[in-house]
Amino acid sequence: MPAPRLAAYYRTAFVTGASTGLGRAFAEMLLADGVLVWGTARDTARLAPLAGLAGFTPVALELRDGAQAETVFRQASAAAGGFDLVINNAGYGVFGDFAATDFAVWREQIEVMLVSTARLAQVAVREMRPRGRGALVNISSLAAEFPLPFQSAYNMCKAGLTALNESLMMETAGTGVVILDVRPGDYRTDFEGSVRRPPGPASPAMDRAWAAFGRLMLTGPRPGHAARCLRRALLRRRSGTVRCGRFFQAVMAPLLARFGSLALKRRIQARYFDL
Repeated sequence: MPAPRLAAYYRTAFVTGASTGLGRAFAEMLLADGVLVWGTARDTARLAPLAGLAGFTPVALELRDGAQAETVFRQASAAAGGFDLVINNAGYGVFGDFAATDFAVWREQIEVMLVSTARLAQVAVREMRPRGRGALVNISSLAAEFPLPFQSAYNMCKAGLTALNESLMMETAGTGVVILDVRPGDYRTDFEGSVRRPPGPASPAMDRAWAAFGRLMLTGPRPGHAARCLRRALLRRRSGTVRCGRFFQAVMAPLLARFGSLALKRRIQARYFDL
């Protein structure tokens, strides 16, 4: 008996942040499974490697303008005849001391990664629920459970998305809509290369944390690993949490956090980042 393909359940998909890293791996995985993919980037030129693949449609999307992002999503959905799968993946990092960094920097990141993402999630669920099918995947992070030092707004955004996912799992129960809270750890992408570092002096603690962050990213699994984890979860066709990444981050650390004390968890995190 042939293995099931995602196209048997999801005809069309919308993937934000599809130009690099996990987003590109997700798009490639879906296309290989016969799913038609509308993938986004701020500049569609960055989608050139995917644009040549059958079934891929490039979409220009700017999450800094939430109203415009919603309009773009609705237009793409109409062209697709509705999306069976929506993957909110787009985001970026900011590395800086919370108190020393202009608050506008943190506010912008929250607007882009939490507010605008939640806005697209709302439209997606509104369209899926009357049809009685579909899957919404909000890419959170293990940072929702284990916050990263000097990346305050990123942690807030991912924790917020996880809370949203938990709410939606309850609100969509029995409707046929699947909600997946995907929490990746460190993957070998260019994420650390795209992290913004606001101007200002760096403390020794910041330098050590930045060096540790870079090492973790460079030694993590490749993005295809996360795509395979997501594929398995989508084939199960039920709501839930998906932790993925290196074994310690995705399996051992959550177990330690569950059965250990908060003090132990904080000590391990501090040691992890050489703090």
